[in-house]
Amino acid sequence: MKSVRSCIGTLVVLVLFRVGEIAEACSCSPVHPQQAFCNADVVIRAKVVGKKEVDSGNDIYGNPIKRIQYEIKQIKMFKGPDRHIDVVFTAPSSAVCGVTNLDTNGKKEYLISGKGEANGKMHVTLCDLIMPWESMSATQKKSLIQRYEMGCDCKITRCATFPCEISAPEECLWTDWVTEKIIHGRQSDHYACIKRGDGSCAWYRGAAPPKKVFLDVEDP
Repeated sequence: MKSVRSCIGTLVVLVLFRVGEIAEACSCSPVHPQQAFCNADVVIRAKVVGKKEVDSGNDIYGNPIKRIQYEIKQIKMFKGPDRHIDVVFTAPSSAVCGVTNLDTNGKKEYLISGKGEANGKMHVTLCDLIMPWESMSATQKKSLIQRYEMGCDCKITRCATFPCEISAPEECLWTDWVTEKIIHGRQSDHYACIKRGDGSCAWYRGAAPPKKVFLDVEDP
């Protein structure tokens, strides 16, 4: 009887342990690249040249808090403070949204977005927009300079299932999932949601900046 109780107790502990693991799993809602740009404090193009695990203070129990520290070489800043970013921090595990798989040989360029910290540092998570520069479309690269910022007052609403519709003129309906069955489809790769002259927002696609006729409420 004691052995049965012991087994039951062990099972309960294991179940609770697994529940704890599941509760710690990282979960991010899909966002359009423009939303990621607008939500970020810092958006840069950079190479990663080093990586190490560092202590970052202590938790309430006195245990050291670990973070991964990436040393980077900034190539261009699209959004952020008037100074170079030299260091990027992230959590030590993907289970807690840490970005742990960046190449550190200094050859691969990344677009990195995240939250700003003091003294030329930033913090990133798996929920931020971080992608190889070479995998970005030409439109996405150009939109980083001005176009995304022009639409930061707009709201991009993701359509998960049909039917779906906007509830206000300041919204753009993001339909990549229902039309292409992928999160990052044509609208993600080639469109920006731009505010026009009457305060409404609409999708814009084009290599050149939006023309006055578009901003003055002409159908795109």
